[in-house]
Amino acid sequence: MAGAMPNGSGGEGGAGGVLQDARLSAYQKRLFLFLGVATFFEGYDFLALTQILPNLREDMGLGKDASGYLVGFINAGTIIAFWLVRRADVWGRRRVLTITIAGYTLFTFASGLAPDVYSFAAFQLVARIFLIGEWAISMVIAAEEFPAAKRGMVIGVIQACSSLGSIFCAGVVPLLLKTEYGWRSVYLVGIVPLVVLAFARRSLRETSRFESLRAARAEAEAAGAPKENLFRIWKTPYVKRLLAVALIWFIAYIPAQNAIAFWKEFAMTERGFTDGEVGKAISIAAVGSMPFVFLSGKLIDVLGRRPGATVIFGIGGVGVALAYTLEGFWPLTMALMLGIFAASAWLPVLNAYTSELFPTDLRGMAFAWSNNLLGRLGYVLSPLAVGLVVSQTEAFGPVVASLAAFNLVAIALIWKLMPETKAMELEETARVH
Repeated sequence: MAGAMPNGSGGEGGAGGVLQDARLSAYQKRLFLFLGVATFFEGYDFLALTQILPNLREDMGLGKDASGYLVGFINAGTIIAFWLVRRADVWGRRRVLTITIAGYTLFTFASGLAPDVYSFAAFQLVARIFLIGEWAISMVIAAEEFPAAKRGMVIGVIQACSSLGSIFCAGVVPLLLKTEYGWRSVYLVGIVPLVVLAFARRSLRETSRFESLRAARAEAEAAGAPKENLFRIWKTPYVKRLLAVALIWFIAYIPAQNAIAFWKEFAMTERGFTDGEVGKAISIAAVGSMPFVFLSGKLIDVLGRRPGATVIFGIGGVGVALAYTLEGFWPLTMALMLGIFAASAWLPVLNAYTSELFPTDLRGMAFAWSNNLLGRLGYVLSPLAVGLVVSQTEAFGPVVASLAAFNLVAIALIWKLMPETKAMELEETARVH
């Protein structure tokens, strides 16, 4: 992107207490574990919905096209999460993370008790609001609390814990579907670790960068400066950068969201898989993809953000195309391995960029606008579009496979619009050209 970017309105420079040493402190190690566990449920929840769709449709008497509409409606919660994420710049990272954990736990439990498809959709929409808020704040905390030399690795591993959640979900769902409570048990079982996490968050501290920002903001407001408002970022020199990041989020979500969301529907209706075979394929594919997903963060630390993104999005595009065109259990399982990689490994790239390219006083707001509000439109609208097309073609395969082209678009946009921020401190990345 052309043009030097200033340091915002005073929130970023000289954040007190920020560790420059690449070694992790005892607290950072505990925080690393906590954020990894929190992100685990993003993967569990994402795969849970895709795993139960055929069973839910049968239980509720819904047609095939209802899958796309239901997924699209529930995903609207990821846009509404904008409000929660942007409050992190006002209330603090710790407080918002605490609220999101409690809210997600409550509405996940309610989803398992839903009496009809309308209440299920409503509960899941609200649960998704809290879940995505939790995920976004986890990424902001990771960016602010860990050394620059390890930032990509930390964000990558935390995001990879989402894949662990997917593996766990893929393994237990076929068993849970056979129980008396069927698809409902997937949500009832899922809240047990969340309750434990809600207690564990008591040791979580506010980030040192936000504490410095809060002190500076209090002094400024005491001197008569205006208070925080929703549209402040649009009056700063970061507008072009915000729009560029949002555009890449929008494009990247289209293949990533649909690659896994409709694979069970595709495998069962177009390739004749059973529930058990789907569970087995997803488990094998998720386990097989894990080493590569965990290494994606390290990859962007070693190669750089742009070269690493090229490798990740390139492999992901191949995975999406093959996962919806091949035939046979093993070919499809191997392709699905790349598809799961496609749905997960690109996130550290954009999480890093979104966290790095804005100063502390705008970081939560930038994440909220670029990801939760603008970028997530691709996440929400693309399943609706898939559902609409499938209602006419009666086939998921060709429709979803064609979305792989968006990975190539994402690569081109990253090279055109994004700077290289490898190994730079947040104070530097907010000022790069």
